Amino acid sequence: MPKSYFIDMDGVIVRGKELISGAEAFIARLHQRGNKFVILTNNPLYTPNDLTHRLLRMGIQITPDHLYTSALATAAFLKTQKPNGTAFVLGESGLTEALHQVDYVLTDHEPDYVVVGETNAYNFATFAQAARLIKAGARFIATSPDSSAPTEEGIVPACGAIAALLEAATGVHPYFIGKPNPLMMRTALRYLDEHSENAIMVGDRMDTDIRIGTESGMETILVLTGVTTREMAERFPYRPTRIVNSVADLECD
Repeated sequence: MPKSYFIDMDGVIVRGKELISGAEAFIARLHQRGNKFVILTNNPLYTPNDLTHRLLRMGIQITPDHLYTSALATAAFLKTQKPNGTAFVLGESGLTEALHQVDYVLTDHEPDYVVVGETNAYNFATFAQAARLIKAGARFIATSPDSSAPTEEGIVPACGAIAALLEAATGVHPYFIGKPNPLMMRTALRYLDEHSENAIMVGDRMDTDIRIGTESGMETILVLTGVTTREMAERFPYRPTRIVNSVADLECD
């Protein structure tokens, strides 16, 4: 049976708005050989439809069902915890639409949860409101612990950095849904109808991608086109199954 691939996006397929060399051919090989795959990203900014459009314009041939985001995983988690709940959200359409799809109401009046994703419009008043709601008792959820993300200009602050600001202000630690929480991988495996023993995790971060693959019992492949260098990888107590320069070097099992 062909292996199924769970592939990080930022730093593996794209870097900001640029396609990483060899990514188009790698995805084409997956299609040609009949491998099931999903692009598994901690980036909650965009909906699967938005991401599909973005990647198609770059030459990556996928459909929306090839995308699984931390926003979708967060919505799935909240649906199981408190169906038809309410949330105050710091985030963009990828997160708000995912919550609407599970019948969550977005509100700033006594919400059940404060949910933090990422945003391109940092607003002090919104941060202050989120802090007050957390202090008042709203449960604190964040889509991922990533403190930075790679772009073509260099790194930018990501969800973990925003969550850290609110944690410092409130003294409340958030519950992170995205990688490396195995919860996200379990929901992604169910989404692809696959077992971990027949799955490969491909990512650029030792602390999220390789950790979640390792803890889920999967084969792991670290690519060196994103955050982690070969020297940095040596400092971790767990090891990827393989290290390659980029997805251009991968044949599809």
